[in-house]
Amino acid sequence: MKQFCQTCLAGLMSVFVMFGFSISEEVQAEETGQTAYVDVSVATLWSEPNETRPVDAPSIGNPVDMWEWTTGMSYEQKLWLVGNLQTQALYGQEVTILEEQGDWVKVAVHGQPTPKNDLGYPAWMPKSQLANDASFSTLKDIKEFAQVTDPTAWLFEDKHRSDKFKEISFNTRLPVVAETKDAILVATPSDGKKWMSPDAVSIYSSQEDIEKPDGQNLVDTGLKFLGLPYLWAGTSGFGFDCSGFTHTIFKAHGITIPRDSSVQATHGTPVERDDLQKGDLLFFAYNEGEGRVHHVGMYMGNGKMIHSPNTASTVEIIDVFESDYYSSEYAGARRYID
Repeated sequence: MKQFCQTCLAGLMSVFVMFGFSISEEVQAEETGQTAYVDVSVATLWSEPNETRPVDAPSIGNPVDMWEWTTGMSYEQKLWLVGNLQTQALYGQEVTILEEQGDWVKVAVHGQPTPKNDLGYPAWMPKSQLANDASFSTLKDIKEFAQVTDPTAWLFEDKHRSDKFKEISFNTRLPVVAETKDAILVATPSDGKKWMSPDAVSIYSSQEDIEKPDGQNLVDTGLKFLGLPYLWAGTSGFGFDCSGFTHTIFKAHGITIPRDSSVQATHGTPVERDDLQKGDLLFFAYNEGEGRVHHVGMYMGNGKMIHSPNTASTVEIIDVFESDYYSSEYAGARRYID
């Protein structure tokens, strides 16, 4: 009923505007078009503003505690997230602010292609989780970046890496300010410069500088996350959903593919089952593979697939065509590498 009332309210607002009535600031969602940067290790983006529960508190503040949030939920509480979350964005990732409503903003996450918005994946997040530091923006444009290659990694206050500041996710990209033999100095969206272990990152001058992967490279990256619990809408080393898993693996190798499985299934190059190679994406659809695509995994060779299956599971490897469920819903494959 609450969602219905919000929908009705949105319709009434449109009518009011059409006939010249004013709308209070508390109700009107202001369009901004400004860009900003994610200021927490992982920002979780919601379908609607102000729809969170007490158990979600660790995910909506600044800072966040992703492990406290994901491990603190029961199965039923995690299942509730289905449909209530849309996606996630990583520390330092750029977004465009589409609307503001109180303490919440609707943003489009850059680098997450979707038919929903040309700017990026649209959804709501707390305004407090964004920063707009001009110096960080400048460094993003002119500096090489450190990309996290471990499932998660720590930022430190000191170059000796003894004073922890923030745990960040795989595939997070931050501008490099300086390098020593034992530490990398990076810029952050609002907290100045921090230190990282050189063993936890790769450094690139641009996304185009990332070496193009072969299928085994993609598989090896996926294997880093075996056993990681599933998280609806997840795109980080703290938890993935099925398409967040494949999207993030490819992005880490310099290849941007659509965010959602249903759209991933319409891009790339179609591949016949007999021609499958490592790194190909396998899709599964309702109605014995003829309906809407609802799942994606990555082919590993020898009939095996690695994927992040559902709320009750973790990232796992299966014999995909030996599974009655997955073989019956197989809907084809796509290749995103040469």
